[in-house]
This record gives sequence, structure tokens and C-alpha cells, in this order.
Amino acid sequence: MSAPLLKLFQATVMQAWNAIVITDADLSAGCRVQIANPAFSAMTGYSLDELRGRSLKVLQGPDTDPAVIDDLRTCLKEARFFEGTATNYRKDGSSYIVRWNISPVRDDSGVLTNFVSVQEDISDYVRAERANRLLARALDATSDLVMLTDEKARIIFANTAFANATGYAVEEIRGKTPALFKSGTHDEAFYAALRQSLASGQDFRATFINRRRDGSLYHAEQSISPICDDKGRITHYISVSKDISRRVEMEQALWHAATKDKLTGLHNRHYGEKILGDAYMNARTRGGPLTLIICDIDHFKQINDHFGHPTGDRILTKVAGILRQAVRSGDAVIRWGGEEFVVVLDNCTRVDAIELAERIRARVNAFQDAEVATLTLSLGLATLTLDETIDQLIARADAALYEAKRGGRNRLSVSGNERKASPDPS
Repeated sequence: MSAPLLKLFQATVMQAWNAIVITDADLSAGCRVQIANPAFSAMTGYSLDELRGRSLKVLQGPDTDPAVIDDLRTCLKEARFFEGTATNYRKDGSSYIVRWNISPVRDDSGVLTNFVSVQEDISDYVRAERANRLLARALDATSDLVMLTDEKARIIFANTAFANATGYAVEEIRGKTPALFKSGTHDEAFYAALRQSLASGQDFRATFINRRRDGSLYHAEQSISPICDDKGRITHYISVSKDISRRVEMEQALWHAATKDKLTGLHNRHYGEKILGDAYMNARTRGGPLTLIICDIDHFKQINDHFGHPTGDRILTKVAGILRQAVRSGDAVIRWGGEEFVVVLDNCTRVDAIELAERIRARVNAFQDAEVATLTLSLGLATLTLDETIDQLIARADAALYEAKRGGRNRLSVSGNERKASPDPS
């Protein structure tokens, strides 16, 4: 090698970013150091003067993997290329993790003369990898449902709890988007709010109704957060949620028990009074019409006395069903007590309310029960007037009902403008 080339080689080794060390090939002496560049000295804490003539065994310690060293010795003996990773020790006794390779060097005649090693301290990388593995294990162990996506919302990680809750194996959903879990119960405004929050770097929290692999639905309290890099660019999204399906079911059951009549499934009186109060406030606020119909099954006590209470309960349930089917979708039907029902017609004109009440009466009268035969209803109707209270409205409707009863039953009586249906001949 010419002198200029040799100088270039030396400069390259000494100025290289990677740690480089050159040893002789005397295996019996442990391959003594001849050259070590500044990067190697900085990594190990040893100066070249301290290393020259010594074996690199000085870098080994308690946690150095013996299997790696055995592999290294075999490669050196056979003058083969070696590559490995192990724990080494600096001059001050601190440990670091090194990834290094060793290449044999021969002279022009093919005689082995040296070994050259290029080394890299990968401690930070290994610690990061270990931290990532620990984090992955921690996320997998948590009972919360965790899902991680890339910037295009493609799933790259989901923990065991997420897989169990959705019924999907992690391998099935990796690479897909969370649209896979859409239930169809949320409107576009919901997803627009989600996209807007995430695009602005804000978290989005809501109760999601998602769909499992088997098609069933579950409720999840879900928080979705964007993850940004050092430059503020969104690189990932993380979703953490909790399956609250059982809690929702319990709340719905409690709500149903508190608001529904156990026998008929209609609103009970307690909740019905709230509905009526809300409708009253709406009517007062916007000035729209509010009409009340009170219905009573004619001769119901005789049905109970003659056929028994199970039959009476069946008749109540059947009449409740007819009422539900006869009213508009937004109207409230309430079991007010015993055989008495109240229909709240919010934003319904007096004329339309009378027509609806007649429809209810006619449908009940047309029903033929196999045991009881014909059923009839008496109905009282009242429309809210200016400055009238709820109690006054109920009292007028109730008075109209009793007027229908006194008038022969199976008829509608309208407060303030009495209107009667033709009585049933029976």
C-alpha cells in the first residue's frame, strides 16, 4: 500500500463515526489491540494508549453472553466473518450493549494478519425496544380496549381485550380501518365531529355503539387521540375504550322499570306526568296546540269479576297495543291507572285530535276477543286554553270522560264542544 493511500486509510479509520478497532491475529494472546479510533475510545472509555497491546476481553463482564463469546472464538479460529450483539463494560464499569462485526484481514500472500471490527453502541435502541415490548405487554394486559392506527386510520395494533370484545382476531383486523366496527346507529354529524376534533389535534370522547364480528352491538366509552411527531404532524391515532354494555343494559332496565308500566309496556303514570309537563312547557313556549285524551275501558270491573284477573290483564294489554298503533309516532300513551289511559297529543290541532280519538274508539270497538267478545272505550278530550294549568286541563278531559260515560259509553266527549259518537247498540 502506497504512503498516500495508507494515510488516507488511517484518516478514514480515525475519523469514522462508527467505533473501529484493529487487532492482531494472535489467538493465543487474545488478539491484542493495535489501532482504536476516537469513536471506539469514546464508547469504551479507554484511550488508545490504554488499549494498545491488550485483549478486548477487558470489555467483557458478568452479563456478557458466554454463547456469543463462544461463537466469536469459533469464527476467529476459522478466520470467518463474525457478527453479534452482547453486553460489554466500559472503563468506569458501566455496561452498554454493542452490536459488532469482525472481519479477518490477510496480506498479499494470504496469511491472516489482523482482525478489524466495526462496532456500534445500541443501548438506547435496545432500551427503546424493551420499553416498547413492555408497553405492548402492558397494553395487552389491561382490561381497557386499546387500538392503534397509522395516520391513514389503518389498524396496526389491538390488544387482547379489544379482540375479545369485538370477536375479531387481531390478525383479522390488522391493516383494516375502524369502519369495520360501524353499527349504523350514529349519524354523519357524529363522525363529522370526530374527524374535526382529530384534525385539529384534539381528543374525541363519546359513547360509541359498535358492531361485533357476529353482528351484535356493544356500547363503549371511547377516547380517540392523535399522536404527533416532533414536528407536530399526526402519525398515529390511539383509541382507548371500555365496554359498558352491561352498564347500559342495567341503566336501560332501571329506566324501563322507572318509566314503563310492567303489564302493558306503556309509560307509567309517574313518567307520564313528566311527559305531560314537558309537553305543557313546549306548548307555552312555542304556542302550539296541546290536546289530552283520557280513555277508560267500559265495564272493566265486570270483565274482572266474570272472567278473572288474568283475562282482565290480557284485555288491558290488548287495548294498550291498539292505542299504540292508533296514535302518531311522536304521541305518548300512558297507563294512568287501572283501566284508564291518557294520550298526550303534542302539537296536534283540535280537529285532528278528535279524528284520532274516534279512530281509537272505533278500533277498540272493532276488536273481537275470543273470551270477552266486544270491547268499548269511553273517551274525554280537552285542548289546552290560554292561561290554563296542567291540572285544569286534566280536570276538563276527565270531566269530558265522565260525560261520555253518563251518555251511554262507547263514545267521545269533547270538553267545551261536546261531540258524541253513535253509541254501540250493545
